[in-house]
Amino acid sequence: MADLPALPDGLTARPLHLDDVAPVAAVLAAAEQVDDTGEYPDAEDLTEWWTGWDMDLERDGVAVCDAAGLVVGYATVMAPRNFRGTFDVYLEGRLRPDQRGRGAGRALLQWQLARGAELHAERQPAETARLSVAVPEKMTSLESLARRAGLQAERWFRQMQRPLTEPPEAREVPGVEVVPFVWDRDEEVRQAHNACFTEHHGSAERDAATWQSMFTGQRSFRPDLSVLAIEDGAVVGYVLAYVYEADTSATGVKDAYLGQIGVLPHARGRGLASAVIAASLRAAAEQDCKRASLEVDTENVTGALRLYESLGFVTTRTNVSWSVERPPVHAV
Repeated sequence: MADLPALPDGLTARPLHLDDVAPVAAVLAAAEQVDDTGEYPDAEDLTEWWTGWDMDLERDGVAVCDAAGLVVGYATVMAPRNFRGTFDVYLEGRLRPDQRGRGAGRALLQWQLARGAELHAERQPAETARLSVAVPEKMTSLESLARRAGLQAERWFRQMQRPLTEPPEAREVPGVEVVPFVWDRDEEVRQAHNACFTEHHGSAERDAATWQSMFTGQRSFRPDLSVLAIEDGAVVGYVLAYVYEADTSATGVKDAYLGQIGVLPHARGRGLASAVIAASLRAAAEQDCKRASLEVDTENVTGALRLYESLGFVTTRTNVSWSVERPPVHAV
């Protein structure tokens, strides 16, 4: 396993544990004051996130502690069980602002890259791997670290929002029924999602366990705000919506996050996406949500960015995926 990073004087590294969720949440809350990511996860959110990735935290995570033993930073390395084409490995972490600028961030990133290479060799040595760091636009120091470590800016993702004071009118598509999500169709929606995203960058097949842990099994999932498009008795489109209570508490704004939106390839071009999104926005407004948000890859192959703009969403932040590819291990 990759050695723990050597850190500046006064800081030590140890394996991350699940009971570190509360201090890590405190680190993220302090960092948000300067990083402006728009995210405010609490301890329960982090527990769900880490366990959803099925990580071995002691091998795939590092806690940074100060001289008093207080957690002041962390780093994780995670990869999905399933993938398409390229084996994606995601590197996440943060330091409390007062601990930055002394080399700890650089050491953590080097550890992440080393551990990411190990995950590649352990899980998918015959495949090409892509190690990626998501860099919010205001985190210029992280961008510099990624560049110096040999990563390159690869994809741009826009965070978009729109108020719900005037949600869009209901939209009808001939032959299609737009209905609220029902649990009896959860497995069908999973299969539709897998079919919808075969051509999307970084997408992966979601098995039933992953689907539950990362999507409809989350405590933030709101079936009452989620919408299905049914044609000839089958799901052809969907929106899955979430409300993150920690974000509501931090901002005072109840936001409906549209996490997954899809239309089956054969049903595109008829306005189904607009219809299910409009229905979800109307449901959110009726449940006292004041805002809706989503994230989109600017190079989305279905032209989703233009669709969201036409529905009143505007860009509020941009995240850039910085990555480096590693060839199959046997080819090195």
